[in-house]
Amino acid sequence: MAYEVETKNLKDALVSCKVPDITKAVEDAHAAGMPADEIINSLGAAMSDVGVLFERGKLFLPHVLSAAAGMKKAMEILDDELKAGAGSATAKGTVVMGTVEGDVHDIGKSICSTMLQCAGFEVHDLGRDVPLKNFIEEVKGGCNYCGMSALMTTTMVGMKTVIDNLGKEGVRDKVVVMVGGAPVTQGYADKIGADVYGESASETTKKAQAIASD
Repeated sequence: MAYEVETKNLKDALVSCKVPDITKAVEDAHAAGMPADEIINSLGAAMSDVGVLFERGKLFLPHVLSAAAGMKKAMEILDDELKAGAGSATAKGTVVMGTVEGDVHDIGKSICSTMLQCAGFEVHDLGRDVPLKNFIEEVKGGCNYCGMSALMTTTMVGMKTVIDNLGKEGVRDKVVVMVGGAPVTQGYADKIGADVYGESASETTKKAQAIASD
């Protein structure tokens, strides 16, 4: 397999969750001629492994955040080539991500944004405490995926408001709505008419990839 050594080094570095090691592996792979999209795909696969290890209690939140920081650094290093190449990260779809209005928790959402970007999506991360109308505006502006997170039961109702307003604006059928966060369940997602419920960042990413591949 071409770039087998580089691929292994990238995976090992990402799973180590050490930003300097990830940066070095990316730079070494790039210097060896490995295409930017292949580097990102390798890191994305490894990030999924990190997500699984986190869910199993083998890694902890600081590890995941460090791995995500390494992924962001890799994207910075490869940004010009990714934008110029045919394997651009915009290929699979454009996602608006945000923690709904009134909620300031965004760690899980930020990890999910990074994983989606590494999986080949263009991500517009609006951050936390996002006014509900901003989700609508992003969808009307061309985003075909809408990811919303909530960590409080008092704010998760905003997800339904966004979905209802997408319908009123006539764009509901143009977007895949993804929801997640500690108080959110599959049952709630079904109740409000969301398309995807993700219990974790890795699960959400896998489901988004599956839809993009249909």
